[in-house]
This record gives sequence, C-alpha cells and structure tokens, in this order.
Amino acid sequence: MADKPSVLFVCVHNAGRSQMAAAWLTHLAGDRVEVRSAGSNPGTVVNPAAVEAMAEVGMDISAETPKILTVDAVRESDVCITMGCGDTCPVFPGKRYLDWKLEDPAGQGVEAVRPIRDEIKSLVEGLIAEIAPEETA
Repeated sequence: MADKPSVLFVCVHNAGRSQMAAAWLTHLAGDRVEVRSAGSNPGTVVNPAAVEAMAEVGMDISAETPKILTVDAVRESDVCITMGCGDTCPVFPGKRYLDWKLEDPAGQGVEAVRPIRDEIKSLVEGLIAEIAPEETA
C-alpha cells in the first residue's frame, strides 16, 4: 500500500451506500486516504434519502454525482469495497477486496436509510483504524 492508501467503494448505482461510505471516509480520515466511489450501472442522481440522512450528521453529498466503475479506478485503488450488492470488480494482484453486506437504500425513506448510514460509519471507522490510523506522538 502506498504512503496514502486509496479506497474504492462500489455499488450498482453509486447513488446511496457507496456515496455515504465515501463521504464518511473523507470526513473521518481527511487527507490520510484517497477516496473514490463508482457503480456498475450508475444512477442519474444521488439518492435523496441518502442526501438527507448524511445532512443530518453534517455532511452535504447533494453535489455528488454517480460515476461509472472503470478498470482504472480499481487498478489505482489499494482497497476495493463492494457494498453488498453482488457487484464484481476486476481483480488485480496485490489489491484487497472486501464486501460489506449492507441493505440497499434505493426507494426507501430516510428512516430506513439512517441505520444503513450508521452501519457504514462503523465499518469505515474500522477500516480507518486498519489502513490509516492517526499518527501518535
């Protein structure tokens, strides 16, 4: 892994889980980690319930746009995390692949998205502790 690890979050539409995960990782790890997200069949907009759920915890993801998953995005990432949606990433030696089993927030209201948001935060905190712990003096 490089001095600054790179993480790619993948879900089908890149409109909910992967967007929330990218926001959490960016928020919690700051510039210690390079963050990407993508989808195999990207939606046109980020899920409004995901936007609302993240706004409740002080993060604005309303300007984000779903992006297509590319081989280059996988190649450039140290850790590739699928979001429980069965997506497959191209496999390259030396990469770490994880699958986080998460409920799909598509079509659900903010009440159903909040627990998904909170579970993603917990998973991201564990990932940070593993790949980019804060330096101690």
